Amino acid sequence: MSGRILLLGGIAEALAIARRLGPQHVYSLAGIGRVPEDLACQVRVGGYGGAEGLADYLNSEGIDLLIDATHPYAAQISANAAQAAERAGIPCWALRRPAWQAQPGDDWREVADWAALIEALASFRRPLFTLGREPLQHLDEIPSHQFWTLRALDACPGNERCEVIGARGPFHLEDERALFERCQTDVLISKNSGSGATEPKLEVARERGVPVLVLKRPTLPAVQQVFEDPQRLLAALGLCFN
Repeated sequence: MSGRILLLGGIAEALAIARRLGPQHVYSLAGIGRVPEDLACQVRVGGYGGAEGLADYLNSEGIDLLIDATHPYAAQISANAAQAAERAGIPCWALRRPAWQAQPGDDWREVADWAALIEALASFRRPLFTLGREPLQHLDEIPSHQFWTLRALDACPGNERCEVIGARGPFHLEDERALFERCQTDVLISKNSGSGATEPKLEVARERGVPVLVLKRPTLPAVQQVFEDPQRLLAALGLCFN
C-alpha cells in the first residue's frame, strides 16, 4: 500500500507491524511502557487531544491510513481513532486480538465494571489483580478480611494489606504457579486481553480450581477492516515478516 501510515500502538503485536514500516510512517505510543529505539519508522509519544486533535494531526501530517493497534480495553482511544479517521476522510483499520475462551475446568465469572468486581470479590481473601494500575486507586478500600496482590508494569508502593509487584510479560507457567502458591491466591482478576504472553495465569487458575473474575471487554467501534493477527494486516499492506 502506498501513502503514509499512522500506527497507534498499545499491544505487543503493534511493534511487529512497526518493525516493518519505513521512515515515512509513524508509530504512535501513549507513553506508558518502554519506547523502542531501533525502528526505521518515526516514533511519536503522547496524546492528541481527543478525536478532533487526532483528526487535525492526520490532516496536517498527510496521513493516508490510520491503524488502531491499541489495547482491547482502550475503548476511548479506539473511538477517537474511528471518529478522527472519518473526519479526515481516510480509512481506519484495527488489529484486535481474539478474546480468550473458557476451557473445560475453568470457573470464569464476567463482571461489567469495578463496582461489580468488588461485589463479586466479597467472599474471597487473597485476590490477585492483573488489571494494570486501576486497583491502585482503591487501596484505602480494601476490606479488613482481604490481602490484595497487584501486578502492574511497574512497581510502586502498596500498603499493609496490599503487595504491588512490578513485572512485564511474557510470563511463564512455572513462575505463575510459584506466584499463586506464594500469595495463596484464591481468586484471579483479569482483563480478557487475549494475549499469549499473559495466558499462563489462566492455566494455573484452572489447575488450582481458582475462580477468575473477568472484566468484560468494551464494545469497540466499527472500522473499514479488522484483523485478528499482525501477519494478515501486513499482508494487506503488501508487507511481510520475512
